[in-house]
Amino acid sequence: MVYLDSSLWFPDVSEATSDGVLALGGDLSVERLLLAYRSGIFPWYEEGQPIIWWSPNPRMVLFPNNLKVSKSLRQTLRSGKFRVTFNSCFPEVIAQCAAIQRPGQHGTWITPEMQRAYVTLHQRGFARSVEVWQDRELVGGIYGVDLAEKKVFCGESMFAKVSDASKVGFYHLVNRLRQEGYALIDCQVHTEHLQRLGASEIDRELFLSYLD
Repeated sequence: MVYLDSSLWFPDVSEATSDGVLALGGDLSVERLLLAYRSGIFPWYEEGQPIIWWSPNPRMVLFPNNLKVSKSLRQTLRSGKFRVTFNSCFPEVIAQCAAIQRPGQHGTWITPEMQRAYVTLHQRGFARSVEVWQDRELVGGIYGVDLAEKKVFCGESMFAKVSDASKVGFYHLVNRLRQEGYALIDCQVHTEHLQRLGASEIDRELFLSYLD
């Protein structure tokens, strides 16, 4: 296992374990995070652990044109019950993603250190958020790292306080990215929820080709 110091580098992703773990340590500086995401690597760890860097194979992605919209979601979209904004309150979205209770999950990997790092990325123009409002309450949202020069958006997390709120946000995010000519959305690892929305697994080498 590779242990990173203050030097700004990563081992080749081919050195990752079968689970996708590539390296430990380093920091969450803007420069290291951008190098990571541009290299197909992301941090994922819990409070009290060293920073763990991942590059799984296969990789879960969504090609914008493959978005699946269920009949019930279409009805929700037509109802107008939600209002959607972009980049209006990034810190609140990431804080809610950290605080939301998820079935089978104890605690959160979105530590205070992670929150500060991604807010800084946002302030520097390298991360964006989607906010979903019901009346004046923030009831859903998504945030991620924006590799605009690669036309790749790296989704990090989403939350919902009411049914369908995160799906509505995801729908509007995908539509916005499609309009902007993005090639794909990196969803990192497989979940059934993402699969139902149209995401699928591809080989890591194919994923990396979109970052070249």
